[in-house]
Amino acid sequence: MRVTFYTTASGRNPVWDYLKGLEKFERARILEGLEQIEAFGLDALRVQFRPIEGKLWEVKIAAHRIFYIMVDVQEMVLLHAYKKQSQKLPLKERETAIKRMKELMS
Repeated sequence: MRVTFYTTASGRNPVWDYLKGLEKFERARILEGLEQIEAFGLDALRVQFRPIEGKLWEVKIAAHRIFYIMVDVQEMVLLHAYKKQSQKLPLKERETAIKRMKELMS
């Protein structure tokens, strides 16, 4: 499976920017999880997936969450990432991911 990063119209890459802002060990852990996804798809180790809304899904790697959509059977596009700090999914994070999903699908 191919994992790609969403890019804004201005050329920004929000998920990659998020990863660059993390401590080195946290970034390494997330990148390892993404490599697992590329190698084993939805059977990746130490990674959990859950549906959010419609085509929007979330991958959980440690305390970090990354929203994504599948644009075809073999391509996952990472839309938005955040560190989970409460039980509920923050509305702002969800809205950001939905906005990016709609931009990508149009």
